[in-house]
Amino acid sequence: MTNIVKFQPLPSTKPLFNGFLDEFFNRGISNFIGSDYLPNVPAVNIIETDESFRLELAAPGFDKQDFSINVENDFLTLSASRETKNEESNERYTRREFSATSFQRSFKLPKTVNQDAIGAVYENGVLSVTLGKKEEAKPVVKTIQIA
Repeated sequence: MTNIVKFQPLPSTKPLFNGFLDEFFNRGISNFIGSDYLPNVPAVNIIETDESFRLELAAPGFDKQDFSINVENDFLTLSASRETKNEESNERYTRREFSATSFQRSFKLPKTVNQDAIGAVYENGVLSVTLGKKEEAKPVVKTIQIA
């Protein structure tokens, strides 16, 4: 039995306008920049210890009251929204500039997380969210006496 597979050479092996642009416009953005990075979505580090998980979200320029942290249906959602307004008045004109920035990241919580033991701190542009583990998920260390 023979399988038929459509062969698509790399864009560089085709003429520029026939191949590269077709490849570019027929793919999702995640094929070019990776699915873990999208503009305006802060990077997140996830650290696991014996006692907890810790998420570190890089979000400089926000104030702690800009953030919202919710847990619903075993999903942790981190979001922030900030709006700035600048106004400059002169004798002849008034200039106004408005800027809005927002993002949202959601994470499926493992069953080992104690949803009543979640805390957060925003310091130096980094939001740190600590997710405590349930007691049964913490490692047990036993010392065995030698007889």
